[in-house]
Amino acid sequence: MKTPIYCLLFPGYQTLDLMGPVEILHRMSNSHLHYVSREGGQVASAQGFAVETVRLERLLPESVLLVPGGMATRTLVADRSYIATLADWATQSAWTLTVCTGSALLAATGLLDGLPATSNKTAFDWVRGVRPQVAWQGKARWVQSGKFYTASGVSAGMDMALGFIADREGVAQAESIAKRCEYRWQRDAAVDPFAVGV
Repeated sequence: MKTPIYCLLFPGYQTLDLMGPVEILHRMSNSHLHYVSREGGQVASAQGFAVETVRLERLLPESVLLVPGGMATRTLVADRSYIATLADWATQSAWTLTVCTGSALLAATGLLDGLPATSNKTAFDWVRGVRPQVAWQGKARWVQSGKFYTASGVSAGMDMALGFIADREGVAQAESIAKRCEYRWQRDAAVDPFAVGV
């Protein structure tokens, strides 16, 4: 059975937040990528990279939801309709992965309340202000809390994606994928050269 991976796009998302993990996750056993958005149609990143998306209504069982970040999250967190819809999708997912300030969007749903999570350290104060009820981790490359995985800034999404695969399919599989990508995987989620407030 294929694992559906829903890559959630919104106007102004950060390209590497999405495409870094996509390069990793598509190499999972039996993965099936879906590029989705709330409205459907073509969605462009902050860097002008446009992707044709399908309107997301409901996630299939045992699915992964991938939420990138970007400057656009600063206005999107205040869109109550969008956040309510995201809460539904994250609840339907078997796992939800966020990159950078994508964690602010997930936090705004209330689903991370009381759980450890992290985000881009250059935007950390803002993210923390979005939802202080979250146990924000100032030193973490990524954090896993049950079904939720949150990554630090931009490139950390690739380390998190490999960590997710290691949890699902074993460290050897994650190492093999990293090698095929010629990527130096930061395996220890606690090693964070960009840590703040520690």
